[in-house]
Amino acid sequence: MDELVFARVLHVLGVVLWIGGVAMVTTILLPTLSQMQSPAEAMEVFKRFRRRFAAQARYATLFVGLSGFYMTYVLNAWERFIQWQYWWMHMMVLIWLFFSVMLFIMEPRSRRNPVATEVEKKVTSDTFHAIQRKHLLLLSLGLLTIAGAVAGSHGWLISGF
Repeated sequence: MDELVFARVLHVLGVVLWIGGVAMVTTILLPTLSQMQSPAEAMEVFKRFRRRFAAQARYATLFVGLSGFYMTYVLNAWERFIQWQYWWMHMMVLIWLFFSVMLFIMEPRSRRNPVATEVEKKVTSDTFHAIQRKHLLLLSLGLLTIAGAVAGSHGWLISGF
């Protein structure tokens, strides 16, 4: 069982780095950038930050995905995916899948896309508000899922049906 404990530690650390980073971007970085005098300069700062954070988030989501799969396998918890009381497991997979697609496919593709570069040159302060709203939705879903996972893994399940 030492491997299971290690997998859980990696899983939690990965979530802390990943969702904690999303929280910092959402609540600190984006509001600060939206107040900068030059939206074009703010976008340059955001692109540099995003590039560095994306690398950290890729490792974190990789640890989270591998450790989550491992724990599900070792605990033989596959049946939880057909029981609605374990809704948070479905949410973990969906959020992980969404972020993985964004980090491993969409973000690298946008860096190579010349059209995306042209769009970024036309950025306004409203652009950062729109980006912040999207991040706020993702952060809210992430925090709700974390709360559900902690409660559910300690026996607080929704009963019925």
